[in-house]
Formats: sequence, C-alpha cells, structure tokens
Amino acid sequence: MAKIAYILLCHKDPEGIIAQAERLTTAGDYVAIHFDANARAADFERIREVLGANPSVAFARRRLKCGWGEWSLVAATLEAVHAALKAFPRATHFYMLSGDCMPIKSGEYARAFLDRQEMDYIESFDFFKSDWIKTGIREERLIYRHWFNERKHKTLFYASLDWQQKLGLARPIPADLQIQIGSQWWCLRRHTIEAIVSFLRRRKDVLRFFRTTWIPDETFFQTLVRHLVPENEITSRTLTFLMFTDYGMPVTFYNDHYDLLVSQDYLFARKISGDALDLKQRLGQLYAAEGVAFQISNEGRGLFQFLTGRGRIGRRFAPRFWETESSLGRDRTLMMVICKKWHVAKRLVERMRQVTGYPAVDYLFNEASTPLPDLGGIQSTLEKRTRHRRALVRMLFDFNGNDRLIFCIDPANVDLMRDFASDRSNVKLLEVECDFTDDYLIGHARRVGLAGDKTPREVIDRLLPTIRYDVKFESDRIRDADFSGLYRIKEAASPAENAVALAQFLDIPVEKAVEIASTHYLFVD
Repeated sequence: MAKIAYILLCHKDPEGIIAQAERLTTAGDYVAIHFDANARAADFERIREVLGANPSVAFARRRLKCGWGEWSLVAATLEAVHAALKAFPRATHFYMLSGDCMPIKSGEYARAFLDRQEMDYIESFDFFKSDWIKTGIREERLIYRHWFNERKHKTLFYASLDWQQKLGLARPIPADLQIQIGSQWWCLRRHTIEAIVSFLRRRKDVLRFFRTTWIPDETFFQTLVRHLVPENEITSRTLTFLMFTDYGMPVTFYNDHYDLLVSQDYLFARKISGDALDLKQRLGQLYAAEGVAFQISNEGRGLFQFLTGRGRIGRRFAPRFWETESSLGRDRTLMMVICKKWHVAKRLVERMRQVTGYPAVDYLFNEASTPLPDLGGIQSTLEKRTRHRRALVRMLFDFNGNDRLIFCIDPANVDLMRDFASDRSNVKLLEVECDFTDDYLIGHARRVGLAGDKTPREVIDRLLPTIRYDVKFESDRIRDADFSGLYRIKEAASPAENAVALAQFLDIPVEKAVEIASTHYLFVD
C-alpha cells in the first residue's frame, strides 16, 4: 500500500503546522518540513519542540529565506525532499503541500487512490505552446537571468531585464530540455524523486539555468519529470484543488465550504482560511476516518465561475467595432425567438417554418452544432459567428433568398440582441416565458457543469434559488433594454392568447398563428 511523505513548505502558524503534521502522521504517513527562515525563530523552535521526537516527522537540513517567484522556493523544496528520502525509506509517494492546504479526503481514500495507478501527478504543459501563462512576461522568464524579485524590487527587476535585452544577453535553454509549466502542487513516486536527485547530481548546468529563471517552481519539477519519466506514466493534473480569481489571486475557503470541497475529485485543497477553525477541525477528523464513501460531483470550478460571473454584468455606452458594419438591409425583417428552454424554442421555430415557410435557424450564436450552410468558414465556430455576427446574418439572408429570417437566441445574450436591434432593418423579438420546475433547474445545473450526478442534495438545495433568480434576472434585463419590437408568449397562457403575439411577431393572420400556438407538445420538457 502507498505510504505518503508530505513535503510541507510553510512560513507561519506554528500551531497549525503542528496540527497538520500530527494528523498526517497519526494516520500512518510521513511529513518533511521546511519552515521559512524569514519567519520568527521562536515559531520554528515551537515546531521542533513538539514534533522533534516524532519519528514520522523530518526537518530540512537548511532553512532558506524564501520569496515568491524565486529559486529559493525550489531550493527549499529540494531540502525537504532530501530530508524525506533519507528519513523515510518506506515512503512510496512524495506530495507537495503548503501550510494553507488541508485534506479533503481520508488518508485511507488517498492511499487507495494512489495504489490504483502507477502514475506521477503533476501539471505539465508545453511552456511555449500552451496558454498557461495568462499575463506578464513569457520566454523572458527563461532566456534572461533574474537576480531581483519583481514584487520586492520592481524597478531593479525590469531595469535588469531591459539592459539584458538591449545588450543581447539572451541565453540558450538547455538543448535537451523541453520546458514545461504547471502548478507546483505535485505528487510524485519515489523512483521519480530519486531520478530527479540523481539527474541533478550529473547536470549542474540545469541547476545553474533554473537558479536564475523567474518563477521556477512552475517549471523546474514539471520539466524534469517530463524529461525523465515516460509520458504514459504521467497524469498532467494536480491532486490539490485550488482556484484563482480573475485577478490571479487564489480563492480562499471558509467554514461553509466543507460539502463543496469533499465532493471534488482531489485529495487536498488550498487555500483554507486561517479563521476557518470549524472547517479545519472537520477536515482534520476526516483524514483519520475509515470507511468513508465520497460522492464525487466535481462542480467546484464551474460553480465558482457562475456565481462570481453574475456580479460582472455591466452596460456599455460606446459602440463596438462590429456596429460600424453595414446594415442587414432596410427591407429585411430579422426575428429572434428568445427562450431559456432550447428544446421549446426549437419546436416553436420548426412549427413556424412549417406554417409560414420562413427560413429559420436554431441557436445560431449559442450552439456550435446548429446546422448551417457552408458560408466560406465564417460559420465554422461560435467565436467567428459572434465576432462577424452581422456579416453572418446578411449571408444567411442572401443564401435563403428571402427578406425574412428567424433564429433562436438564449436570453443571456442581451448585448447581441441590442446590437441587432440597433440595425436599420426591421428587428422583432419574441420572448417565450416557460415554467421552471426544480427538476428542470437541477438538470440545467448538471448540463452546464454547476452540479454533477453525485452532487449532495443539500448543495443543490442551496444552489436552486440562485439559478431560479438568475433565469428571472435575464428576463428582467431583456425588459430593461426596452426593445421596441418585443412580443411575449407564455406557457401559462392559452393558445388563443399566445396567437395574438405570434401573429404580430410573424406578421401573419391570427388563424395561422393559432396553428402554431396550438402545438400540443410545445412546452413539454
């Protein structure tokens, strides 16, 4: 069975470090600690005093002063790794942790997880081809030498970089290495760690190279593991659950996140708030538990993006570049059917097509699989369709040889509706108001990744009011936009009532509109 040696990098909270080490070792695993030399000496002495006699705890031979983005973080990791290799000959896996990490599974579950496959778990993506780096310098991290910390000495950092660029001091990357990048929170097998240590003894040039790169904790182990281990023995993921905000800051978890955390497909999570005492206690007890069955739903990231994204809806007061494109045509009529239940809108539009003969398209800007003619590639992706929206719709008018066109649109796309409504053509909108049962909203949450098949019911119950309000909010935004040609039909209304709005929207006799409104299966889920 797997025996895990945790490589614990920490710089504060001695009591929390002690508690972490004790819970991990009590469950049968090992801990090797590097405590930042920038921290108070009294804090480290407290840790040594309590844990020094624990045979399952080892300490790095040297304590280094660590700085974000510096080689010192990798050097500190290597110090703890050497201590763990020497002290724990029975350890089969080495798992990187910080003082802000907490287990979100039992030790029993973690060891069984690692036993299932003979794999190393480390994020590693091609440094130059992937989009892992979102902002800031990229190849400059590697080809220039970095002696100053960008956070502490910003002026010196960029002055040094500028002078190296002017003087042509770019250096080559070691020729046999394909630089990788990813999260520093890895779990590696013992023979992989031993292979890295042996490699570094032979390749001092590699050590010299990485010592002056910027943020090497995101590239050092990631590159060496790919260099030394067959690809089929590497899973490019971290086993530590972490999320980042739009500002690049890690998301912090609090007491009410327990159910969310334990349902994710990870073994640990960071960052746990220092004030989340109840959460820490529950997770600490969880690691020592036996026989716990975990329901994995793995909706954490999708749920976070959904909830935080709701606060970012703003209005624009200047025209976008596509609004300068030519009109769809003054003599043309564009009709948009707005509906959250896509299957209802598709049925309605199909019936409109049968009764009126008007050309119609399903969710043109929402569903990549919507059938479209070949329009020279502009229709090939949702991104292209949205970017060249007016050109696309003009081409659809031309292709169909008709001055009328219907397409479906999700109510979330209010900006797109505004864009078309500002055109000189005749634009009409039909909002289809549906009833939403709890079962439908739960299914919707699963379809968009906010919940999984195994998401606990109590999590879903807390989520449902938010989703229901979000649907209502989208409808309110459409009304607030004050579109002049907006009509509305309702699931709760009679076919006769809905036929009035349909007749005006489609500019057809009421008798034909009744045929459409009377479709008996129209609102069936």
